[in-house]
Amino acid sequence: MKSSKQWIEEAWENREILKEGNVKQAIFDTIEQLDKGEIRVAEPDKSSETGWKVNDWIKKAVIMYFPLRPMEKIEDGAFEYHDKIPLKKGFKEQGVRVVPDAIARYGAFLNKGVIMMPSYVNIGARVGSYSMVDTWATVGSCAQIGEHVHLSGGVGIGGVLEPVQAAPVIIEDHAFIGSRCIVVEGVRVGKEAVLGANVVLTASTKIIDVTGDEPKEIKGYIPERSVVIPGSFTKKFPAGEYQVSCALIIGKRKASTNKKTSLNDALREYNVSA
Repeated sequence: MKSSKQWIEEAWENREILKEGNVKQAIFDTIEQLDKGEIRVAEPDKSSETGWKVNDWIKKAVIMYFPLRPMEKIEDGAFEYHDKIPLKKGFKEQGVRVVPDAIARYGAFLNKGVIMMPSYVNIGARVGSYSMVDTWATVGSCAQIGEHVHLSGGVGIGGVLEPVQAAPVIIEDHAFIGSRCIVVEGVRVGKEAVLGANVVLTASTKIIDVTGDEPKEIKGYIPERSVVIPGSFTKKFPAGEYQVSCALIIGKRKASTNKKTSLNDALREYNVSA
């Protein structure tokens, strides 16, 4: 018998079979496994250069799940919604704390101890145990949030479905993401890193390590335990020279610093305000 992965790969190449019983069941089973945390869109892989492997067949299942779902009215007290994806349920049994007005869609996984303030977690995303999704923070489709991560108020973690081979945003264990930060386009934030308020990270954002005698530029990745603040650099355009935003690595989170330290404490070590 064909596996769910095989059915999904066939349907991806031939959408004419999308509504066949075996294909539909494979897709529905995959989304249910995502919802339960039995599978994930991206997973640690020591053999990979980045340390992560993307399971693109699962992203294909998420994309093909939408046309299989009818639009439905969803009622929650005085609130009414009209959507294809049901809301996630069973938080008590999962050991998850969800404050009123927080929304997680079916197909997202929240591990034990997660706290959701009024916030949003989209289908395909995964939030690790004892992580905090603070007020008005959003976790986009397929984003991977590690354990003991703090996403502060107004943080925007971008989602990605297509292209299917594109890596999702990955925030590794014990990272602290400051208020109003934006992390999108597959950027990976390493373990125990601290992002100060308003840091914006895209695939093209210059990340500049200014801790040595000479600046070092990297893109797409914040190294483990880095302390990062917003910065700018001068770029020449036909109309003149202007300041363009970047991210500055100003130091390392010290080994003596408690992993649960506040953002203010981590930045205070470098005489930088939050």
